[in-house]
Amino acid sequence: MMHLRFATTALASVALLYTTLVAAVNLGQWGPTIEFPIVPVATSLLHDTGELLVWSAYSASTFDIGYAGYTQSAVYSPSNGTVNQYTISNTGHDMFCPGISIDFNGRITVTGGDTANKTSIYQSAPASWSAGGTMKIPRGYQASATCSDGRIFTIGGSWSGGEGGKNGEIFNPSTNTWSLLSGCPVAPMLTNDAQGAFRSDNHGWLFGWKNGYVLQAGPSKAMNWYGTSGSGSQTAAGNRASDADAMNGNAVMYDAVAGKIATFGGSPSYQYSYATSNAHVITIGTPPAVPSVATINNMNYARAFANAVVLPSGQIVIVGGQTYPIPFTDGNSTLTPELWDPTSTNFMKLAVGPTPRNYHSVGLLMPDGTVFSGGGGLCGSGCAGNHFDGQFYSPPYLFEADGVTKAPRPVISKVSSTSFAVGANLTVTTQAAVSSFALMRIGSATHTVNTDQRRVPLTATSTSGFSYTLKTPTDAGVLLPGYWLLFVLNAAGVPSVATTVKVTT
Repeated sequence: MMHLRFATTALASVALLYTTLVAAVNLGQWGPTIEFPIVPVATSLLHDTGELLVWSAYSASTFDIGYAGYTQSAVYSPSNGTVNQYTISNTGHDMFCPGISIDFNGRITVTGGDTANKTSIYQSAPASWSAGGTMKIPRGYQASATCSDGRIFTIGGSWSGGEGGKNGEIFNPSTNTWSLLSGCPVAPMLTNDAQGAFRSDNHGWLFGWKNGYVLQAGPSKAMNWYGTSGSGSQTAAGNRASDADAMNGNAVMYDAVAGKIATFGGSPSYQYSYATSNAHVITIGTPPAVPSVATINNMNYARAFANAVVLPSGQIVIVGGQTYPIPFTDGNSTLTPELWDPTSTNFMKLAVGPTPRNYHSVGLLMPDGTVFSGGGGLCGSGCAGNHFDGQFYSPPYLFEADGVTKAPRPVISKVSSTSFAVGANLTVTTQAAVSSFALMRIGSATHTVNTDQRRVPLTATSTSGFSYTLKTPTDAGVLLPGYWLLFVLNAAGVPSVATTVKVTT
C-alpha cells in the first residue's frame, strides 16, 4: 500500500519552478503528487467505488509486444489516499496499447495491444477481470467505441498484430463474440504518416452515435461514418475543414444533445513532425449526413500527446503534450494547460503543471469535478521519461475570483432514481437554487484517446422550490446507456460533487 507524497516547502527551487501548490488568480490549482507503483499508461474511473484504475504493461516501467500474458495495474482510492497494486494474469493478456470502451453495464472492455488478439473485461472489485472473445484481427493502438445498441466497434491498430488491413469488427457483450464487418474498411481513415502503415491507422477519434453509426472524426483529415448493422458500411463524411492529419491530437464530444465535438492539435505524423495549435468544432446530425466543421481560435500552444477532458460546465481542459512529439522524452513539453470555453471559443492559460505529461500520459474527469493528469513514459528502468505519478487539477470553477478561496458548492440532496431509461424524466432535489445540469459519461483514457467521455446537458422542464424535473434525450446514440456522473451547477458555474447514475435501454 502506498500513500500520497506531499510537496514540501523546503524544496524552494521546485516550488519556484512549478508552483505546485501555489494558487494563481483564476487559474485553478494543482494538488499534491500521487505516487504509483507503475507508470499509469491507461486509466478508467470505477463506477461502483469512485476509485481510479490504472495499468501499464507486463512490467511497471517497460513493454514488449507478445512477451507476457499479464498486466500490472493499480487502484487509487480518493477517500483515503491509498494505492494498491494488482497483477492481472487470469485473462492471459498484456493490456498495453489497447482499445478501451465501457459497455452498457459499466464493464471496462480492453482489447488488443501487446497481446494483440485478446479481450479482457473488468467486472467489479480491483482484481475481477474476465476473458472476452478473441478478436478476428489482432490489433494494437486501435480505438474502439460503444455503439447505440450496446455492441463495441473497433478499427485500425497496426502497431501490433501485423501491419495494414485492420478493417472494422464488432464485439457483442451478450454473446462474448467478435464479428468482422466487411463493409467497414480501414483505408478511408488512414493518415499519410512518415512511418507508413505502422502508424497511419492508429488512435482513431471514434464516436458512437445514432442508429448504430460511429463517426471517425480523425486523426486523418478525412472523416468517415461507419455503419455497424449487417456487414457494416462506410460513408465519406468530408474533411475536417483545412486541418491536416492530426495524429495524437484530441477530440471531445462536449455537447451530445447538439452533436458538438471539439478537436485540438495533433501532428501530421506520429513523431518527429511539428504539432499544431489548430482547433475545430464538428457538428453532427443524422448519419450518414456530412457534418459541418467550423475552424475556431487556435490554442495558445501547439500540442501532440496531450489529453483533453470535458468538464460539466462544457469547458474543456487540455493538459500536457509536446510541440514536437518525440516518444519517451520530456523535451518540447507544454507545461501550461489551457481551458477552452465553448461560448467564446477562446482558450485561457491555466496554472503551470508540475510534471511533463506527454507520450503515454492520461487525463480523466473525477466525480468531484477535478481532473486527474498522470503518467508518461514506460521506457525502461532508469528512463528519465518515466513518470510513476499523477496529480489532481482543480479547475477555476472550484474557486472564488481570488483563485484561493474554495467556492461554495451546490449539493444534490436527492435523485428520483439512480437507474433510469433513455428518455426518462428525472427529478433532482438540491439544497439551494441551481442553474444548470449535466450528465457526464464515465471515461477511460490511453494514448490521447477517450471515446467514452461525453457531456449531455440537461434542461429543467419544471421546477418546484429546489426540485427540478429533467427530460433526458430519447436517442441511445446521444445518451449512451451505462454509468454517468450527474452534476448540478449554480449560477456562478460551480459544480456539485456528482451522483453516479445508470442509464438503461
